[in-house]
Amino acid sequence: MTAIKKTNAKKPDDRAAPTHMEVEAHLLLPSLSQNEVTILAETFRLLGDPSRLKILLSCVPAPISVGDIAERLDLSVTLVSHHLRLLRGARLVKGDRQGKQIFYEIADHHVSHVLQDMATHISEDHADD
Repeated sequence: MTAIKKTNAKKPDDRAAPTHMEVEAHLLLPSLSQNEVTILAETFRLLGDPSRLKILLSCVPAPISVGDIAERLDLSVTLVSHHLRLLRGARLVKGDRQGKQIFYEIADHHVSHVLQDMATHISEDHADD
């Protein structure tokens, strides 16, 4: 009778099951081209400026005028207009002209979700870290 030797070596098809986060990322994140990765990085770079991020957050609850944003954040109208031009170019906000004023709001639900998800992420209890 021949003895069968057991080994702990993994066969090529013995892969660990993917984690929940890996499955979720695979399902939610499309495969991005190099150009799309560059655009995404530029978008996050735009959000890295605290004044610009505050301006974007001011547009979340409801459409708001340039003057109201400037007053609320204690910034010049010129600076707010400059930041809004960049945010509009990145499709993060959209403007609606009403008479002589333009009211800005978040461009779509994707932008709102990113902001909400990140706000939730940073406010979570990090006791496990």
